[in-house]
Amino acid sequence: MTTKASNARSREVLRKRRVLIVAPPGSQILDVVGPFQIFVRAAELLARNGHAPADNYSVEVITTSRGNGIKTNCGLTLYGNRNFRSVRGHVDTMLVAGGSETENPPENERLFRWLGKMASEARRFGSICTGTLLLAEAGLLNGKRVTTHWKWCAELARRCPQVTVEPDPIFVRDGNLYTSAGVTAGMDLALALVEEDFGSSLALEVARELVLYLRRPGGQSQFSAALSLQMTDRQPFRELEFWVLGRLAKDLSIPILAERVAMSPRNFARSFRREMGLTPARFVERLRVETARRRLEESRHYLKEIAAECGFGSADVMRRVFQRLLNTAPSKYRSHFKRNPSAIRAPDPVVKVQNLKSRRSY
Repeated sequence: MTTKASNARSREVLRKRRVLIVAPPGSQILDVVGPFQIFVRAAELLARNGHAPADNYSVEVITTSRGNGIKTNCGLTLYGNRNFRSVRGHVDTMLVAGGSETENPPENERLFRWLGKMASEARRFGSICTGTLLLAEAGLLNGKRVTTHWKWCAELARRCPQVTVEPDPIFVRDGNLYTSAGVTAGMDLALALVEEDFGSSLALEVARELVLYLRRPGGQSQFSAALSLQMTDRQPFRELEFWVLGRLAKDLSIPILAERVAMSPRNFARSFRREMGLTPARFVERLRVETARRRLEESRHYLKEIAAECGFGSADVMRRVFQRLLNTAPSKYRSHFKRNPSAIRAPDPVVKVQNLKSRRSY
């Protein structure tokens, strides 16, 4: 290799992992600092483990107002590394944080042009929460599949009919575009990007260092079965969550659940279905599937062990339930995440939630 070619290759490696987190005024603070901390901690662990600095992350917060200060929507002020007008050089990853200004972005042709330039030149780009709406305003989502915070999915679809909005997933990948749901889902997305770059072991190590509960795959619903239970106004139903999750391998029939909340089986079944939009049996089934999915993603336990832990009784029963709800077998689900951890979109069981106050359905 010639000296000139070698130098060009060195420059390419040195600029490989530059990450920009774009933070407009009014940004949701966790949209900014959550992913920022994921990438910074990954960089620290890579350095600690002797990884070459040339291939490590370099993370910057980029402001879009005149100065480098960002007054977040909770009132705290952050200071970015630089303003978007002064960004020069190659960018590997660009993520736009959500917040009050991105929900109704002002006309800013210079910013839109810059976002378009970065998106076309970066290896990948995307958004956290309602940062999706700013990308849409810049014309960068046409013909794409995206997600955003569940409260803004319908509005995004109304404003941009040429965009396919998926309201359920935690995050969605379409080519080199990555979009995520609200707030903490930005950390899930950042972990997935770290995993895509350096493998599952580093992503797990980052999650452990930051005491994150788990790495949620993108296909997981913004509304898990457990979360949907917390949305109800009925206190006895909300208190079922931890009790049920702690005994998935035991009998969770209607009489057992009804006794727990001091209701008759008939009244419990009728009230639960009216409140939640599905039967108690289907709800328990979805809790078992969600728990089994996490076990398949995070452990090497045999299928029969996971089936027993989650209350399916046998691996064959678990396989039939997975096939019906996820259109895949547990073994294929596990191999999918092992073979291609960056394949973000995965089918998810749909839990319809009917909240008596909001009357929304998900």
